[in-house]
Amino acid sequence: MSTSAHPSADAIHTGETITNRLVEANERYAADFTDPGMDARPVLRVAVVACMDARLDLHAALGLQLGDCHTIRNAGGVVTDDVIRSLTISQRALGTRSVMLVHHTGCGLESLTEDFRHELEDEVGQRPAWAVEAFRDVDQDVRQSMQRVRTSPFLLHSDDVRGFVFDVTTGLLREIDPA
Repeated sequence: MSTSAHPSADAIHTGETITNRLVEANERYAADFTDPGMDARPVLRVAVVACMDARLDLHAALGLQLGDCHTIRNAGGVVTDDVIRSLTISQRALGTRSVMLVHHTGCGLESLTEDFRHELEDEVGQRPAWAVEAFRDVDQDVRQSMQRVRTSPFLLHSDDVRGFVFDVTTGLLREIDPA
């Protein structure tokens, strides 16, 4: 049996589910787990908003440890109403002061359009209430996300909001000028 959550070829052929593998990995993790004795307030007082893309290992890429930051992820790393909700709670209830936005090269949202919602409506008979937030220019989308954070009336701290594009082929961040 593998010690990671990655299924072996045998596991895939026997019909073992990925969720079962993840639960088993958690049991191995929990066997050696000790309470780190920290609370929900991030040590570095920063919230990172990023894309959910599986190629982004944010903690490793940013040199973060458990407890350093709040991490908010969604498709595209887009600042939506729900991201503002999470940032508001992060700032007002849990003490964060800085916001870092991380989009990336080769994002799947660059190949979608709002037609995706119409296709869903045709398929299931109901249009989603949310926008796809597709984009063609990742730099411009980072600028838009920075602007949404900076202008939100709910956020107490909008002076330290910076946006970046993570290059999935080099692992490097490129900062985006908000102008």
